[in-house]
Amino acid sequence: MAPRDPLLSALKVCLLNLQSDGGQTVTDSNPQLTSCCQLLELLLRKGLQQFLGCVCAFFAEPVLSLVTRDYWQCFEQLLHQDTCDRLCTVAWAVEQTKSCRKLLSAQGRGRYLLRLALSRKLLPQFVTHLLHTPGVLEWYSPAFSILRNEEFLEPFMSLLLVLSHMEFDLDMENCSFLDESWLLPVCEMYEVVPCRQVGMVLSYLGGRVFLLDFISGSQAHVDKFICRGDVIDEINGTSLRNSKNGQMLRALRIENPWLQVGPAPSQWPAASVQRTSPPTQCLKEGRIVYIVQFLGAKNIGMFGTKEVLQHAILHVLDENLPSKEVLLDLQETHLTCTESSSKETLCEYHYPEISCVGRYTKPDYTILGFCVVNRPPESTTSSQTRFSCVVLKAASTKECEEIVCRTATGFKHTEWSV
Repeated sequence: MAPRDPLLSALKVCLLNLQSDGGQTVTDSNPQLTSCCQLLELLLRKGLQQFLGCVCAFFAEPVLSLVTRDYWQCFEQLLHQDTCDRLCTVAWAVEQTKSCRKLLSAQGRGRYLLRLALSRKLLPQFVTHLLHTPGVLEWYSPAFSILRNEEFLEPFMSLLLVLSHMEFDLDMENCSFLDESWLLPVCEMYEVVPCRQVGMVLSYLGGRVFLLDFISGSQAHVDKFICRGDVIDEINGTSLRNSKNGQMLRALRIENPWLQVGPAPSQWPAASVQRTSPPTQCLKEGRIVYIVQFLGAKNIGMFGTKEVLQHAILHVLDENLPSKEVLLDLQETHLTCTESSSKETLCEYHYPEISCVGRYTKPDYTILGFCVVNRPPESTTSSQTRFSCVVLKAASTKECEEIVCRTATGFKHTEWSV
């Protein structure tokens, strides 16, 4: 009777269970995935020999110590061998693993590489490269390793080929816990709309950032997306693994200099960022809404073409009315101006009502205006068309241009100029 290895037998059963789902794509929610990865790890570690290394300490003689070696070092070493083309997919996978900042140990990198190899169908190529690299293969014991036993190697490669024909769709961003465990937590993305204060009270413990509490009435408290005790894994693509106090705030400030994660500095100095500039945009139902100043509106008579726009804007500015901060929402069929503080709608116009739009030709180029048809009262029977001019001030020249162009494209007959 041919010898049998219990790990290979267990892996075969695991693959049969994976295939029993009817050929569906294997995701992180599959209950068999963890067992499959654990068995692959045990097979790659079986017979892997450790080695003696020289350890030096100050004021002490060098001593020999047993240095731990894992299968990650085997795969990493393939990059330094002539048998592995540095442009091949194996080298790419190793380099991608090395560049992941969420991983701190050889165990975590090895597990990440296994998940990546499953997703990209690379496991047979990895083992084949290793088998043809004598300088790395000799790290395995001929007496115990699957890789150096001809009777076990063939069924092992057959199982790897079966895995390479299966579809794996794994979340590679959810990897910072691979250093400790194959059991990964649920990972979700939380997108914060532009706001002055997120309102999260955080704690740094064991190299991780935990959510302790919410500031009442803050954005995070209202959204109810995250819970107390959740781990904040990264901010704006920057990993917070082993981050120090304040590093998370610096990561936030790169994208949003005005953003705070806690109350004002006088209330909670350890978890806040001074506001340096106000936000100029926010999100509403997935749309970008501009935060602008409403400078006023005025009747301009029977003409609303672009030739009179500059004079019309000047007439509104001459009124010198107090400005109001409003939210300018450019929707598909119309635009609205809503006062920020009271949420009162100051004006709402469909694009066919707008006859022209453009910037005011002054040095700062942040003031714009548009002419709109006045809506006569229902009791009026006059057939004469009259126009009003609405004047706004954007936060920057760039946003002023964007508002003009977006308003003009809302209705193809609207005249516009920048």
